[in-house]
Amino acid sequence: MGTLEVRGLHASIEGKDILKGIDLEVSENESHAIMGPNGSGKSTLANVVMGRPGYIVTAGDILFRGESMLTMPADQRAQRGLFLAMQYPVEVPGVSVVNFLRTAYQAVKAKQLSALEFRKHMKSKMEALGVEDAMVNRYVNQGFSGGEKKKIEILQLAVLEPSIAILDETDSGLDIDSLKSVATGVAQLIGPDLGVLLITHYQRILNYITPDHIHVMMDGRIVKSGGKELAKELESKGYDSIRKELGLVGAKD
Repeated sequence: MGTLEVRGLHASIEGKDILKGIDLEVSENESHAIMGPNGSGKSTLANVVMGRPGYIVTAGDILFRGESMLTMPADQRAQRGLFLAMQYPVEVPGVSVVNFLRTAYQAVKAKQLSALEFRKHMKSKMEALGVEDAMVNRYVNQGFSGGEKKKIEILQLAVLEPSIAILDETDSGLDIDSLKSVATGVAQLIGPDLGVLLITHYQRILNYITPDHIHVMMDGRIVKSGGKELAKELESKGYDSIRKELGLVGAKD
């Protein structure tokens, strides 16, 4: 079973310490949610795990299947089975979604598929997620609504079939209907061959995705972990209740 292990991770960007000792394990067939206020380091954790340039690991390690990822660029981490759905998907003018996904698939899987073979693979994922044919013929994210952008991210997740997916604020900017559609798509992908680390501010996406574990992150650290009841506590009492409980009243948002 593939397990992502984050051990004592410290990281900085532009000389500023952001992550201050993160310990976390996510395995296939598990779902984890990291919640926390703005500025707590959640998105930084996602970027560091995937090897985004500019972030410097100053201590600790990131392992997947027992192999350290620290010296690997992002494409090699993806080939090993890690995936990141970005908070702000970018536009790629002139490149259709289907061509983008086929290129990504061949790069990650290191194998060639004919256009017909890939279309068959992609079509099965589209049907499962309710993605229309017209959407994959458009240019990547160009003119897409927020919900459409996130839906294409989830289609990419389904097509690439990683072992561990990190979803960085997938609920950001979505209306209720789009949130339900995207979250339901994610929920049906979680299974024996996929573990998910969901990063979010709010409890609302957890109405559709029930995580096995919830972690609260503040000031670059995971300060509390629990089950789904922890999300409900945060929804009703806010992050101040955790600050007071742990004596972190001065922690920044």
